[in-house]
Amino acid sequence: MRLRLLTERLTSLWFLCLSVVVMLLTAIVAGALVHRSLPILRRHPLGALLGGSGWHPMQDQFGFLPFIVGTVWVTVLAMAMAVPVCLLSAIYLAEYARSATRAVVRPLLDVLAGIPSVVYGLFGVLLLVPLVSDHIAPWAAKHLSFLPGATPREGYATGYCLLTGAIVLAMMVAPLIISIADEVLRSVPVAMREASLAVGATRWETVKHVSARFAAPGLVAAVVLGFSRAFGETMAVLMVVGNVPMAPRSVFDPAYPLPALIANNYGEMMSIPLYDSALLLAALILMVTVLAFNLLAQGVLVIAKRRAAQ
Repeated sequence: MRLRLLTERLTSLWFLCLSVVVMLLTAIVAGALVHRSLPILRRHPLGALLGGSGWHPMQDQFGFLPFIVGTVWVTVLAMAMAVPVCLLSAIYLAEYARSATRAVVRPLLDVLAGIPSVVYGLFGVLLLVPLVSDHIAPWAAKHLSFLPGATPREGYATGYCLLTGAIVLAMMVAPLIISIADEVLRSVPVAMREASLAVGATRWETVKHVSARFAAPGLVAAVVLGFSRAFGETMAVLMVVGNVPMAPRSVFDPAYPLPALIANNYGEMMSIPLYDSALLLAALILMVTVLAFNLLAQGVLVIAKRRAAQ
């Protein structure tokens, strides 16, 4: 008995140490980014850096606004495409699909989630870029001219644009959102579904008023986790979004997200004063944003688990 108690205490201590190491690692990375970002913050106010639109390192101009706008727009557009499809797919898998269908679809979702981002990028270059350039952009110019931002500007309908990057991102985050949402919906107690059906509700009414309402915090967490994954994605977006440092005014304009800025330029032109510090400040902005979304998702998941346990 003493040996078992000692083993249990040592195991608990070991897990505690691992948890502390993970937290310290996060703090060390954040501290290193803050330290390396201080030179540019001493030279330029943070508000001027975040609100500046000019990116001319040779002239000591480091405006992050085009990159922040590009990051936000490509992420928001991707989530607007992915969330409705993903939630409806998760509802189908959890509430309507047969066991045989789930047995086929769930492994496929795991495979899609594990595909490297560069493969999605190649798919976008080979298929989506010509599709957007040759078919979607001309169709939008002909039929959607009354919608601001929905038609290509002259000279920008190349296919390497905000819309292509958003489609690739939506494909990448879909397996994650569907998997989490499916698990959350399946955690709804069977007794609640049966009680709803017993009083005469249809299956869709049961899903709408019982399952979805009970699982709402978990569904929100799935969307937030997908958003944080899309916000920090680098390689796939870098390959298809155009990488032009300008704030896009149309979904067919090129953009330049922050992760692509870091991946394209870090290690080059480091002789330019403050260039290294500017890129690491971009990395710090990304880290803080993604960490905030992850913490929000974890908090919502805790609420969902407590409600499911009641």
